[in-house]
Amino acid sequence: MSFLSSWKRSLKGNEGKTRSSSCREIQDRHEDQEDHRSQRSDLRMELDDCMAALDLFLSNKFAEALDHLQSKTKDSMYHALTYATILEMQAMMTFDPHDILAAGNTMKDAQAVCQRFRKKSTMAGSFNSLINRQAGELTEEEIHAEVCYAECLLQRAALTFLQDENMISFIRGGIKVRSSYQTYKELHNIVQSAQYTQGDSHSHFEGGVKLGVGAFNLTLSLLPTRILRLLEFVGFSGNKEYGLQQLQEGASTQSFRAFLCTMLLLCYHTFMSFVLGTGEGDVGDAEALLQPYLKRYPKGAIFLFFAGRIEEIKGNLDAAIARFEECCEAQQHWKQFHHMCYWELMWCFTYKRQWKMAYFYADLLCKENSWSKATYAYMKAAYLSMLTEEDGKPFGEDEVEIFRQMPGMKQKIAGKSLPTEKFAIRKARRYLSPNPLPLPVPPLEMMYIWNGYAVIGKHRDLTEGMLDTLNQAQRTLERAPVTEHTVDDQCLVSLLKGLCLKHLGCHEEAEQYFNLIHINETLIRYDHYLVPNALLEHGLLCMELGRKEEGVKYLETAKHNYKNYSMESRTHFRIQAALHNAKSAVENGDSVP
Repeated sequence: MSFLSSWKRSLKGNEGKTRSSSCREIQDRHEDQEDHRSQRSDLRMELDDCMAALDLFLSNKFAEALDHLQSKTKDSMYHALTYATILEMQAMMTFDPHDILAAGNTMKDAQAVCQRFRKKSTMAGSFNSLINRQAGELTEEEIHAEVCYAECLLQRAALTFLQDENMISFIRGGIKVRSSYQTYKELHNIVQSAQYTQGDSHSHFEGGVKLGVGAFNLTLSLLPTRILRLLEFVGFSGNKEYGLQQLQEGASTQSFRAFLCTMLLLCYHTFMSFVLGTGEGDVGDAEALLQPYLKRYPKGAIFLFFAGRIEEIKGNLDAAIARFEECCEAQQHWKQFHHMCYWELMWCFTYKRQWKMAYFYADLLCKENSWSKATYAYMKAAYLSMLTEEDGKPFGEDEVEIFRQMPGMKQKIAGKSLPTEKFAIRKARRYLSPNPLPLPVPPLEMMYIWNGYAVIGKHRDLTEGMLDTLNQAQRTLERAPVTEHTVDDQCLVSLLKGLCLKHLGCHEEAEQYFNLIHINETLIRYDHYLVPNALLEHGLLCMELGRKEEGVKYLETAKHNYKNYSMESRTHFRIQAALHNAKSAVENGDSVP
């Protein structure tokens, strides 16, 4: 039974109580109120201190921020939570397995600290007298402990997603996730109640509720249907628009969680909507969210990075490159943060087809970052394979040798192999043969996996340049002798050409290329992921042209008729995003005849 129901029944029971009180009761209440005032003062001081540490962090003073917090992490729930949150942000930005492990352990410790400040009785008992604070049964500190405890659970769940894109760990940890989810739902109902009396630090508490409710609604709305069915079975549901609204409201305040709400929104608009969606993020909203922080922290590495990412997805690659370089120059203490910039710089030069510069950043990542050596090595070899004979071997490395070394680079994080790494290693198997058959356009294929065509599609010159490269690859395939990989390679080039033609407005020709893949489905021997993805792209094009029913049919076919192919989870995320957009268009009356 929820503590909210018990709390409401308690309110009705309290109405029947007599107004008489003994002197002892009045004295006890007075003493309790004095204690509560002291607790409120301590709580406010804790929050102010943590806000000061957060300011240090956003000013690139990462070590100083952690030092500022560390001495109180055993005694203060907000110090413990803020310290663990900074480590989690580091893990999420670097994807380093050691950072992920350290963040998870620290967040678990923070959760234990928060537990000490929660009401010792049942949660129902805790909230029974939330309104009647005179009774002293629940302090402001205890209600903050509830939201902090839920936040620890939420952030631990987020770390599992870094380790397992298929969400298996997320589902297995369902009890902890459900506990966080239910707490946020009921805290949200408490905040909305007319009987609730706001404490001195209410804005920080309410910001925490908006962060949790927003994060859950947004995240759950992105999940593929097959995962949602499992989660909804135990009471989960998500509303994307409501989640974005809650986060936007939380970001617009001056509360402790405003920055976290802003960060989650920026991540959604600039990353999640591309990698796990169809590029439906709102760049305008992202810019509006970022500007106040850039003004206050003009050299803040985090904000320079997002400024670069925004320019990148707008297709302003030179401006993006300048921002990422500025971000690297802004601080030298947190070297792993540079690696995020290197990754984006690698893609910026890929979009510009400057293979040597793209190789340079892939090589830096391979040498300095431990997230996925196999993926970085694959990208190095991929760029080398795009160089002409006239280019020679400018870096003294041979792509065939790098491809052959990749199986030995495979690693596991929390017992799981990275989907991107598995994809890269599988593609590199072709080079294990004594007479290997080269991949046609490996960097352009990986670019599709990361939804890069949604980026270059905004600039005609970039798209036309990529199409020229694909046309050249197609001519090479047509001249080459037929092999067991010929149909796969031709279908890959067809998929990528179809995408470029779609963005160039050549819709009929794009559809022909998407259909070509479906027609040759039974002849594809290895790259089975091409068929459901061609259906996905064809469905998106149909909806763009106003043929919604036809588009949804292609999406549903891709969703239900194919399984056990490379990067399947990511494809299902994109299908879910496309179907959600189709549903929203109908509900808003935006469908085109």
